[in-house]
Amino acid sequence: MSAPTERVTIKDVAAAAGVSKGAVSLAFNHKPGVSEATRERIFAVARELGWAPNSSARSLSRQSVDAIGLAICRPARLLGLEPFYMEFVSGIESVLAERSCSLLLRLVGSLEEEIHLQQRWWRERQVGGSVLVDFHQDDPRLDPLGGIGLPAVAVGHPSLTGGLPSVWTDDATAVAEAVRYLVALGHRRIARVGGPAGLGHSAIRAAAFERTMADLGLDGGLHLETGFSGEEGARATRSLLLASERPTAIVYDNDIMAVAGLGVAAEMGVAVPDELSLLAWDDSQLCRLTHPTLSAMSHDVHGFGAQVARMLFDVIAGQDVPSRPVTTPSLVPRASTAPPPPAG
Repeated sequence: MSAPTERVTIKDVAAAAGVSKGAVSLAFNHKPGVSEATRERIFAVARELGWAPNSSARSLSRQSVDAIGLAICRPARLLGLEPFYMEFVSGIESVLAERSCSLLLRLVGSLEEEIHLQQRWWRERQVGGSVLVDFHQDDPRLDPLGGIGLPAVAVGHPSLTGGLPSVWTDDATAVAEAVRYLVALGHRRIARVGGPAGLGHSAIRAAAFERTMADLGLDGGLHLETGFSGEEGARATRSLLLASERPTAIVYDNDIMAVAGLGVAAEMGVAVPDELSLLAWDDSQLCRLTHPTLSAMSHDVHGFGAQVARMLFDVIAGQDVPSRPVTTPSLVPRASTAPPPPAG
């Protein structure tokens, strides 16, 4: 097992690698004076001992930051179609442009892959800090990335982010508003097409959905889990509409699944909103381009990304940054929601 980072010094790394302390410093600052083989040996020893330069964050606060990191565990094809991340990244970039800083964006296949990637980025000084997204319950990234001193901002509810400075949306309140709106229209059979259960924000939304339905005297409704893609959103919608007691309203966890659901309703001859109401999440431009236009829980995703980037620069500068929520998503009713058809 690697020794705790705070007990290991540059002298320990130098001794284990068979070099001088100066060589370790040259290697981590990417300066000439050591061979590539020696540099890699020093990095390997530092990784094994769990060591990173203690002065990294402080020195970065005195220097310009050339890049920040963002790793996303999503398939490339899905990410290219996902409006949320496109808007979120554009918000980050708007802040980076002011500081002549770049975004190092990488798609990974697993959280374990992300851990190794973030460790290498920080060890090799490729980034001044990172944005961490898509938190899970008992997220495996927290201990290893916290142990190397990586400046980071978490995008997720504080209950998921292990004490990291975090920015989040109040998903529970937004879900409650969505359900109460549909019930006020007269809906009693409401379904939710959500993301993977392992994702923290999906679990928060699912719990809020069930709790609000129960508070209103209704059963828990139907939950279907997906991977956020349009294909899975379509499949989930088709399954719901083929049920013996199909819902009269469906809430989706993102816009692309809601658009796919609208297409399935048309394919099956189910009129929206006369027979079925649909409610999207995020309110990207897609919601205004469909026919009928999609009601949605709307929030400023671009501003969300910008706020995350500003907070990360404060963390890199060594400031004590409190976690904070962004504005709670709010309902924007459009043509896809209406009272349910009369029973009978």
